[in-house]
Amino acid sequence: MHCREPSDCKFEGARALGDDNFRDFFYSAKDGLKLHARIYGAPSPGTWPVVCLPGLTRNARDFEALAHILSKDEKRPRQLIAFDYRGRGRSSYDPNWQNYAVPVEADDVAAGLTALDVEHASFIGTSRGGLIVMALTAMRPALIKAAVLNDIGPVIEGAGLAHIRSYLENAPTPASIDEAVRLQRAVHGDAFSALTQENWERQTRALYRSAESGRPVADFDPRLLKTLKLVDLNNPLPTLWPQFEGLRSVPVLAMRGANSKLLSRETLDEMERRHPRLEALTVEGQGHAPLLETGGLPRRIGTFLSKAERAGKV
Repeated sequence: MHCREPSDCKFEGARALGDDNFRDFFYSAKDGLKLHARIYGAPSPGTWPVVCLPGLTRNARDFEALAHILSKDEKRPRQLIAFDYRGRGRSSYDPNWQNYAVPVEADDVAAGLTALDVEHASFIGTSRGGLIVMALTAMRPALIKAAVLNDIGPVIEGAGLAHIRSYLENAPTPASIDEAVRLQRAVHGDAFSALTQENWERQTRALYRSAESGRPVADFDPRLLKTLKLVDLNNPLPTLWPQFEGLRSVPVLAMRGANSKLLSRETLDEMERRHPRLEALTVEGQGHAPLLETGGLPRRIGTFLSKAERAGKV
């Protein structure tokens, strides 16, 4: 591992969450902040590791169910590496909240992969994670061999971002995890009619951690929300077509929730027009962003990854 000091990078033993076994990996960012990732499974011949990058306020636990399926596939098991960005999950909070920015977080992911000796990988990026994937195409172009973009593209709809900001700024603090599930379903249920009660419970438990009081609290640094206030929603948001063009040399699976307010149908169509190796998929009954373990998505993602690996002659 490429660590400045022996203490900079370390593994913790496997933990069990239901039937899911994973290892905790800790490493140091360039500025010394302690960061965390979960590692599921082991490297497998003929496959690339799969790097999983969550949304703005989410964490590595979002990929728990998908990682269980893909890492234990009988025919083609894979290793998955799910990151907690700084200020989320088990990664340390940054004293400077302005470092909660895509370029910094992309650099953190790159540092983690260097520490793990990962030179090539497939990527799955949900929302913010997809922006980080696009940022990495400029920083480490040879790193990305295939990409799944989950409800994110080069054009971010202002109405969708306004909806996210309003919800996060006004989100109530639930008294119990059961109340948290009810609140999540009450707020987002119309956009996610395809989800079962089990789906709601899993994704809610991934969002919260237990405070000392025993009450669930959202598992991210509250100062992260300051970054949203810097966005001027009165003017069109900058587009990211040049960053997206950086993915033209690799296969891309672009997924959109049918009820998404952040990624429009028109943007997905334009992505498909511009990228010769892009597969577009609309997920019915879900909004921003689809849960990747639901319906037939794990099978679709696994098939896409296998096709990319065969084409890339891993």
